Amino acid sequence: MENNRRDFLKKLGTLSASIGLLSAPTDAFSKSSSKNKTKSISSSNKPFTISILQTTDVHCQVHPHDELFWENEKSVFRKTGGYAHLATYLDKTRRKYEDSFLIDTGDMFQGSELSVKTTGKAMSPILNALGYDLYLPGNWEVIYYKKAMQTLLGSLNAPKVCANMYHDLGEGKKGELIFPAYHIWNTNGVKIGFIGYTDPLVPIRQSPNYSKGIIYTKPEENLPHYVDVLRNQEQCAFVIVVAHLGLSQQLYLANLPECEGVDYILGGDTHERVREPIICKYAKVVEPGAFGSFVGRLDLTIQNGKVIKDEYTLDEIDASKYKPSNNISKLIEVNESPFKDDIYKIVGYSTIPLYRYFVVENTIDTLILDALKWKMNDVDIVLSNGFRFCPPRSTPDATGNIPITNGFIYDMLPVDSTVRTGTVTGKQIKEWLEKELNNVFAENASERFGGWVIKFKGMTITFKAFAPKGKRVETIMIAGQPIDVEKNYRICACERDGDPSDMLCRMKGVAEAKNTPYTLHSVMKDYLKANSPVTPSLPLSAKILDAPQTLLSQVHGVKYQFR
Repeated sequence: MENNRRDFLKKLGTLSASIGLLSAPTDAFSKSSSKNKTKSISSSNKPFTISILQTTDVHCQVHPHDELFWENEKSVFRKTGGYAHLATYLDKTRRKYEDSFLIDTGDMFQGSELSVKTTGKAMSPILNALGYDLYLPGNWEVIYYKKAMQTLLGSLNAPKVCANMYHDLGEGKKGELIFPAYHIWNTNGVKIGFIGYTDPLVPIRQSPNYSKGIIYTKPEENLPHYVDVLRNQEQCAFVIVVAHLGLSQQLYLANLPECEGVDYILGGDTHERVREPIICKYAKVVEPGAFGSFVGRLDLTIQNGKVIKDEYTLDEIDASKYKPSNNISKLIEVNESPFKDDIYKIVGYSTIPLYRYFVVENTIDTLILDALKWKMNDVDIVLSNGFRFCPPRSTPDATGNIPITNGFIYDMLPVDSTVRTGTVTGKQIKEWLEKELNNVFAENASERFGGWVIKFKGMTITFKAFAPKGKRVETIMIAGQPIDVEKNYRICACERDGDPSDMLCRMKGVAEAKNTPYTLHSVMKDYLKANSPVTPSLPLSAKILDAPQTLLSQVHGVKYQFR
């Protein structure tokens, strides 16, 4: 087994060297994953405690970053995250428990310039050095298309699970699962079962071509089968769903009868920070934030082969508390060095913090829209999808302003899409807005996805988030005038790989759609060069009438607050 591992690391080092990357040396791997696997656990009837650790949605943020916290009704920023700091936390935490198990539940290969320049390959040696035990593909693992996703996940040492991603045999015929459906962790003779599910809406949420060749199914279609296998055939003492569905969808699943027999859902996708488990009808649900700022820690106390107690904590990876691991720091430094000059090149400044956490409006999105409207001044409305990836940036440099680097543009916009224009009627805009708002605020959680209101400039609306479906929009103003449902309006958004030629920003039937010579990155750089320092203050383009403008989560009706 040791020879096989050495052979694998040798091959990975050869592969990485061909693109200027460094794989983890054997001693770095051993030190970073000191998991006490050989530690003897008493076989008596005395209770013992194990720990299940979860990261998710790190989005290739390898260094500590400014993180936004909502405290006393205002934004507060602290330095968190960084894989080298995470390694120190993991080493300390693993030493506390008889045994531990580390999981990442997706979006580990998309979200930074380093990941784009190496098509995700720079992440593999870092993740392997941290000693993960299990992975779940997220909605962005398909960013480099199906074959690359398989290769990237295959380069990781630990097992992968996903029970709802199938090979597409053509004409809608479903082949075998791409990854195993479940994994069993046997610790001191006690089995913990994990079933994996990723977002079945990936072909809609992401550019359709990214996931070409994959068929996704809803978790509830086969969840009872795998619960039965783990509970009755494998005799697991505890069953966990590892999910990348978004908090709303995870809560929906946890309340379905098909989820009976599941103890916990360890979720991801919407970057929510669940500090106390949300107790649903059939399972408890948690989600541990994003960007490596937190680790979700589920402690299970076991006695006589049964879990007698579970405790969940959201641990903050405070960069000042956890000093960086030398081994991981060196690994990151060498892998980043070929691209460092471009990543850290300053292309502009902001006078105010840049962030992307609020449901309705954020300064990062305002900056993007300002740049698009500046470049495309002949259109009526510019549109930008609502995302939550990209960590905040709030620390000024010697100029007194906050630097915006090439790397941060990649953080904001990992896909450098072509800017596209077209013409739509007022009626199309109104219907599209209602559809997009329902995606965020649907009463039925199964209809929600993404989590954030679409962004726009050149148009202002007022709406009620909790009004009935199709009746949320109260007013729409374009260029200071009420919208005319018969009038044609020029719009601008970005091209998505695989969308029909008459679709823009999920709006169908767009007339005169055509690509421009510009990409999102070129527009951002041109705008910052001409206008820096910028002040992308929130414009109140979308005003919510029945909830706070500072709404931080689409989730409602349960005991939960993002902070």
